[in-house]
Amino acid sequence: MNDDVRNIVLGVIAAGISAALGWIARTYLWRRRLRRRQAFLGLPENSESLLVVNRDPATAEPAVHRFDVFALLELAALVKDCGANVQVVTQDTVRQGLGERTEFCVGGPASNRRMLAHMAAMLPGVRVNTDSEPGPDRGAFQIGGERYRMDPGVTEYVLLARLTAGTRRDTRPVFLFCGQRAITNQAATRYLAREHERLSRKYGGNSFVLLLKVVNSQAYGADVVELVADVTRAAQAPLPEAEAARTSHRAT
Repeated sequence: MNDDVRNIVLGVIAAGISAALGWIARTYLWRRRLRRRQAFLGLPENSESLLVVNRDPATAEPAVHRFDVFALLELAALVKDCGANVQVVTQDTVRQGLGERTEFCVGGPASNRRMLAHMAAMLPGVRVNTDSEPGPDRGAFQIGGERYRMDPGVTEYVLLARLTAGTRRDTRPVFLFCGQRAITNQAATRYLAREHERLSRKYGGNSFVLLLKVVNSQAYGADVVELVADVTRAAQAPLPEAEAARTSHRAT
């Protein structure tokens, strides 16, 4: 074997080794990111999860608003990316406790009784005005001592929460998407799908409650979302007595 042939063979071998090492490194990084995503979402491979869908409050018939359908599609894709399974159930048919399966609960307390139960049990510092009559406070959030009113189509708010009950390591989380309108529910699910890696790095397996603002949904749909604040502490603490008295006619 002359020098030219030997150099070609060595070059081919070196290229093969480099390609193999690059593939191994990419596979390792992909698997690490997948495991981190699975841990944050509580979705080990082949595990079971629930998508709890609300009803459209604008109709007397059992129906789901189209933006809530879009939200469910966003979540279903996220679940499938983790290699987990998903079951879609309506808000009035869920009969299970917390922590057995990861749960994604969509819709405000006026249209989702499961959301109402979760908020009463785990978010005592949050009140949602569920009055059916038009008014400036309709749909408004009360979080601690702050109130967040919506301007439909211009400025709207949604709560995105990851909550766990108990201290067992295998307890699965509950994700809440509680918006003032259906399009804000979709905005929150899209935010989770886009930001889950950053949220995982920041919060790990801990609970959090984020207040998001959906900007100009009449023009931009569910795409323009701003983080207003981390309201975990205020949401999980009981409302001050004066605030609780003023909102006693609202959902708890």
